[in-house]
Amino acid sequence: MEIGIKGKNTITVTENMTAKKMGSGELSVYATPSMIALMENTAYKSVEEYLEKGQGTVGTYIDIKHLSATPVGMEIVCETKLIEIDRKKLVFEVKAYDKSGCIGEGIHERFIIDNEKFINKAENKKK
Repeated sequence: MEIGIKGKNTITVTENMTAKKMGSGELSVYATPSMIALMENTAYKSVEEYLEKGQGTVGTYIDIKHLSATPVGMEIVCETKLIEIDRKKLVFEVKAYDKSGCIGEGIHERFIIDNEKFINKAENKKK
């Protein structure tokens, strides 16, 4: 895995992605939690092929600005770029656009994990 890996994902805003539906506001516009999920999804998928079998990544930090509202039915493009690798920590620059321009941007961190060990540790919290 090397710095510079890019990811790209395109979605169309649906009613289920709105602030009203997500519970993060009262309006039927693209919700910040939906944008964050898109950014995380795009970042993890961009490095998936570089991981060893049984590995995955988990999001641990996100610092974004939601700059502009996007209505239902409009297309959004998310772009990510891996800008730092520190052992198991991956840092991404994340941006989202609609046809009018940038609607969100920021930084997202993920950690490389062993999927089985991670799930077992989480499940052990129940004991």
